[in-house]
Amino acid sequence: MCGIVGFTGSHQAASILLDGLSKLEYRGYDSAGIAVRDGEELAQVVKATGRLRNLYEKTDGGNALTGTCGIGHTRWATHGEPTQTNAHPHVSGNCTGSASGQVESEVVGVHNGIIENYQELREKLLRHGYQFYSDTDTEVVIKLVDYYYKKYKIGPVDAIAKTMVRVRGSYALELMFRDYPGEIWVARKDSPMIIGLAQGETYVASDVPAILKYTRSVYYIGNLEFARLTPGEAVFYDLNGDKIQREPVEVTFSAEAAERGGFEHFMMKEIHEQPKAVADTLGSLIKDGRIDLSGAGLDQEGMAKVRDIIVVACGSAWHVGMACQYVIEDLTDISVRVELASEFRYRKPRFRADTLVLVISQSGETADTLAALRLAKENDVPTLAIFNVVGSSIAREADHVIYTLAGPEIAVATTKAYSTQLIAGYCLAVQLGFVKGMIDEEAYAHYLDELLLIPQKIERLLEEKERIQWFAAKYANARDVFFIGRGIDYAVCLEGSLKLKEISYIHSEAYAAGELKHGTISLIEEGTLVIGLLTQSDLYEKTVSNMVECRSRGAYLMGLTTYGKYATEDQVNFTVYIPKIDEHFVGSLAVVPLQLLGYYISVARGLDVDKPRNLAKSVTVE
Repeated sequence: MCGIVGFTGSHQAASILLDGLSKLEYRGYDSAGIAVRDGEELAQVVKATGRLRNLYEKTDGGNALTGTCGIGHTRWATHGEPTQTNAHPHVSGNCTGSASGQVESEVVGVHNGIIENYQELREKLLRHGYQFYSDTDTEVVIKLVDYYYKKYKIGPVDAIAKTMVRVRGSYALELMFRDYPGEIWVARKDSPMIIGLAQGETYVASDVPAILKYTRSVYYIGNLEFARLTPGEAVFYDLNGDKIQREPVEVTFSAEAAERGGFEHFMMKEIHEQPKAVADTLGSLIKDGRIDLSGAGLDQEGMAKVRDIIVVACGSAWHVGMACQYVIEDLTDISVRVELASEFRYRKPRFRADTLVLVISQSGETADTLAALRLAKENDVPTLAIFNVVGSSIAREADHVIYTLAGPEIAVATTKAYSTQLIAGYCLAVQLGFVKGMIDEEAYAHYLDELLLIPQKIERLLEEKERIQWFAAKYANARDVFFIGRGIDYAVCLEGSLKLKEISYIHSEAYAAGELKHGTISLIEEGTLVIGLLTQSDLYEKTVSNMVECRSRGAYLMGLTTYGKYATEDQVNFTVYIPKIDEHFVGSLAVVPLQLLGYYISVARGLDVDKPRNLAKSVTVE
């Protein structure tokens, strides 16, 4: 959540900072600000509430600020309301900055994360004469750095190290010291941060798209590390203040991949990128007619030992886990439990011998999922991660990793990351079943053939999107929508419901169809839209019966089923068909019409599809 950027080099910083912040808008924010220094001049701080365009106007697109070193921030309010005073950057003095003024402060900084003990630190600083102008935890940490800097008079290294030891919580922190012109100091704990180097210039950001047009050579700063950044150079330190070595990573996707490419919204672009993303992920996991997980560090001996899998994830990644649970259990002798990461670590989970903890995350930085991973490791349980961002925290800490080749995903509502995570889960399930002798060579070959056909079948679905668009326009003003299904269909319903509610703001719920009679059917009334997923042969009739019960109470029925298999049109008001596929893998196709439905309803309602209210792309705080 939030976004940070930084630049030091030979070019004007303000325009680069604003450009970087525009690439991070998908992370969610309610205000924005930048601080720029010109040599030994004082920092100029400009902040604005609302959309980034307000900051553009205040700074004349960055032209009103001179200087080649600066930091910027898009804020998601946690401590304190979304006001200009609470917006970042914050300063160690008692002034908040204006559109043209300079600030008399030793330290200027921005921060992504949450400082859990900020109240305790605030009381300490008040006793030492500090005053506070904002309600934020960030102002507290900036003033704490200032306190240690002035107390010990040794320099930024010791001031930052002492602050990091004293602070509890998460942070990606950028600082500029008045005595060190042209330098940016950064520190990290749990919140994402990358550093990019180009010829004589250095960039900082929360995520790759913010700096991709400038450089592909990036450093992923480690947890509880900090760094001194000067033009074209980065020096890294540990908590003891000792220098450490970090190796750069080359970003493989292009800058164009992070742009809309002619589509009206990133979400629609990313829906259309699913065939390629799925094909690329399959290509990385299936080689010479076999599933190859050796790149993840998984060998047959290790997989044969697995008896239990605990899947831990949040949001759409949790829905992936729900779908994979059905597939893994059906193809193997493994018991699977799917847990919400936000709940998992606050219980006392029992880990049995031969348990594997599978964590799923798009960003690899999801706070609750990362904490669950660490809990598993503390209990000496092997961990496997499925994620999309090379160099992320989960990538570095998990024992085994499967990287999904979704490329950059900018829209808040995930589409292609979800789809590639499903593919990784399918490949894991098939390989586990084969290793354990539950799948013979003939079945193995069949499953691989079916997997490899998924990309072209998604293409076929996208060619028929106009029918979904027509239906979405008809139901754009719906008040309540219910998704129902059984088995894998229920897992896909969860994702379809989330897509609808998060970008259209329509109340939507997903239920296991058999649960309707246990209370939920009382909510069905005239005109209520009920969407039933009907792709599982042995469960089709049961779910249709539940849908007909809803129709008898006035509901309008949409059914999603498989071509040529059932007489669904006789039972429902509107039918969407998907291509035939092995029913284990049907989720990869069934989800696409539901993604399109959510998208088109949001567009019909005139909403901001890519940046829905109150949501952020990566949830890096609790």
